[in-house]
Amino acid sequence: MKGALNLGSVSGIKIKVHWTFTLLLVWVAFIEIQAGADLTRILLNEALILVLFGCVVLHELGHALTAKRYNIKTKNILLLPIGGVASLEKMPEKPGQELLVAIAGPAVNVVIAFLLALVVPFKYYLGLSATEMTEVLYTPSLSNFLLYLFIANIMLVVFNLIPAFPMDGGRVLRALLSYRLGRVEATRIASGIGQTLAVVFFVLGLFYNPFLILIALFIFFGAYAENQMVQRTSLLKGHLVKEATLTNITLLSPVNSLQEVIDLLLASTEKDFIVMDKDEVVGIVCYKDIIKNAKTPCALVQEIMQKHFKTVDAAANLTEVMEMIGREKHGFYPVIEDKKLIGAIDQVNLSEFILLKSASLN
Repeated sequence: MKGALNLGSVSGIKIKVHWTFTLLLVWVAFIEIQAGADLTRILLNEALILVLFGCVVLHELGHALTAKRYNIKTKNILLLPIGGVASLEKMPEKPGQELLVAIAGPAVNVVIAFLLALVVPFKYYLGLSATEMTEVLYTPSLSNFLLYLFIANIMLVVFNLIPAFPMDGGRVLRALLSYRLGRVEATRIASGIGQTLAVVFFVLGLFYNPFLILIALFIFFGAYAENQMVQRTSLLKGHLVKEATLTNITLLSPVNSLQEVIDLLLASTEKDFIVMDKDEVVGIVCYKDIIKNAKTPCALVQEIMQKHFKTVDAAANLTEVMEMIGREKHGFYPVIEDKKLIGAIDQVNLSEFILLKSASLN
């Protein structure tokens, strides 16, 4: 994501923080200043936010390292003002595995809360009157810092286990429902619950806390996207790449000029092209490369083509191609059968295939 600072990596997983995270620190400082807090209290609250987000990183690492056990990679962990997001390539489809991956994050916070409970002087706090408690809790101190951190981790567990996609509780619910209903129906139910809760959060945010509106939007669209993805995947199951292959395509030669490619682009609906030399695929020319080099129409295709590319086998499952497109953010691949080029597959044609399959079921 643009505007993200790389903080390092753990077990090959990059940890990044988005620039908008600073807005949270500014907002916390502003609230404290408005309340008449001194510098010590402001710094204590800022430190609490930073340490708490350290706990969030550990939470996301719980997901990522558990997923790694099932050969699922994590691109990065991104810290945002509303929390952290671990960009897993995918979630396990087996209910038991998904349950473990989903529960691993909150489990980390439970462990942190348990360790904090060993050092927080609860007996001291419980022995205070209500007036004394208010005064003591407002005073900056290490024991208060640890108590707030304990409470925050408990809140993270409770909040994340709300049964709403894309939060952990939604995935736990989907995993449990999948045992009896199957993944597609379980996702539909879990995402429906998530969207309903999002509407409730949105309404509460209008009257009480605008921050809830951001959370509501995150949950609503996350639940919708999850449901759509699972439905699309289910429609592709059992279908091969060959079924959705573009066969009526224009092949380029390395010595074609860019102007010739531009003419083809304008005369047809094709956006990306395969480059052939002596019956061998030697490169691909993508739409972005054509636009990028349009100011030099005399350039040759071999000068602008991508020489490092992936091909897909005609007998491969379409679900694998969809995952590859989502993982690599690239949507055009030559299709090979018996070591010969038979066409190409792109994101647009894959979407049309899904649309047609969906229409045939209605």
